[in-house]
Amino acid sequence: MKHSILRKIRIAVSIFFLLFTSILFLDIANFLPPDLFGYVTLFQFIPSAIKFAVLFIPSSIGFIIILILTLFFGRVYCSSICPLGTVQDIASHIANKKKRKKKFLYSKEYFWLRYIILVVTILSLFSGQLLLIILLDPYSNFGRILAQLFNPFINILNNFFAFTLEKLNIYSLYPIEIKSGYFIAALFPFLFLAFILFLSYKRGRLYCNTVCPLGTLLGIISKFTIFKLKIDKTTCEGCGVCSKVCKSECIELKSKKIDFSRCVACYNCLDVCPSDAINYQFISSGIVKQSSDKSRRDFLSKTSLFIIGLTTNALSQIKIIPQKESKVAVKKNSVSSPPGSKSIDHFTSNCTACQLCITACPTRVLQPSFTEYGIFNIFQPFMDYKTNYCNYDCTACSQVCPTAAILPLTAKYKKNIQIGKAKFIEDNCIVKTENTACGACSEHCPTKAVLMVDYKGNLKIPEITNKYCVGCGACEFACPTKPYKAIYVDGNLEHQTAEKKPVEKLDQKIDYKEEFPF
Repeated sequence: MKHSILRKIRIAVSIFFLLFTSILFLDIANFLPPDLFGYVTLFQFIPSAIKFAVLFIPSSIGFIIILILTLFFGRVYCSSICPLGTVQDIASHIANKKKRKKKFLYSKEYFWLRYIILVVTILSLFSGQLLLIILLDPYSNFGRILAQLFNPFINILNNFFAFTLEKLNIYSLYPIEIKSGYFIAALFPFLFLAFILFLSYKRGRLYCNTVCPLGTLLGIISKFTIFKLKIDKTTCEGCGVCSKVCKSECIELKSKKIDFSRCVACYNCLDVCPSDAINYQFISSGIVKQSSDKSRRDFLSKTSLFIIGLTTNALSQIKIIPQKESKVAVKKNSVSSPPGSKSIDHFTSNCTACQLCITACPTRVLQPSFTEYGIFNIFQPFMDYKTNYCNYDCTACSQVCPTAAILPLTAKYKKNIQIGKAKFIEDNCIVKTENTACGACSEHCPTKAVLMVDYKGNLKIPEITNKYCVGCGACEFACPTKPYKAIYVDGNLEHQTAEKKPVEKLDQKIDYKEEFPF
């Protein structure tokens, strides 16, 4: 068992990638620096490949490194780097403990199903559709599981402990506003997680070797691997222990062969073989080769911001309570894609719906889509102004996107990007329908694209200057009319550049030589 150290290394690397990838999605306090996101997601194959195709930069060559490792040692990505693979290993380990040394049996590959899924996925990519990647990519599915199932739970726990610790004068935690999501957005990750856990509990890595197109692709490449795990028939005792621990069910006892295209390099067989008959062999020769005071201040300040945020959001919705329902339905031509995505076509063509941007968004204005981009782009994030609005100087989503569907932005540049234009429906506005003063939309507009102008008597009504509008959605979120908004943002198919409103100069002249009058 001289190679059993490989299994220990594999476990250590697996835990590393599982923990750090999970932390990215569960970092509810935005504690991690944005640069760390790029380092952790660099080796996620599909996001890295898409980013390389978009930007063609050295920081996106992680998938090339994975290909090189596969050519040398087989599917090490599946065994150690893929977080969803590690989740399956944990489920298999639990099954092993519960069933007292659960035994795997050799099974033939589901050849046609396996390769049909791969071919259809590749063809859909060439046609510009990412639906199968969105539904089957292991990293993106893992991200949605954390974003939709675990992240909200962590938020609830955080707020519970924050207010509990406050009673004990401990201020190391602060509350975070929780935004409600869509049921359908959480339903699919839940069903997928249940499906994955069931398969891995019963059949180990069956998903990786039958359904996952990336697993099949790397399996094809591993057929040409320089070093392969092989059974030395002269020293093998035929005990079958290796086959019983093979999660890929790819060790055939009769012929003493390993189907290396399905082997995920878990090295369980190396660890248990009593005769050291399984080794890596060269394919041509067979030769083996913080302080408490500061925490209190941070807690109080951030709790204040939390309460102010809740109050501001609440007031923006209930400051004016309409007495009548609005009648004119809002008809958006398009929703808005995140700042930095250039256009809806660029975004939907490169987003794998991992939803890392959703967990990073401080206002949670980014929400998973259902039919907003079309059914073939399900779960890709869109700007949902019913939930909240985009902070004027926030660039969080652009800093964490692993596929370059959202390109990195500076705060200064982002303030000029116009992702949509505000539209006004006068017949829905309570200034007209109820002769009531409002102005919530103008108060919340960060660029002053919405101003209140004279209407009737002392009343003022909104007027929009779209060349100054950036489409942040603050006006739409603040508008109190229900069920239809009087002001809304219609998304731009192609992002444009907004003009900066000139600073108004005061006409009053002050004589500084004159003595101060008070």
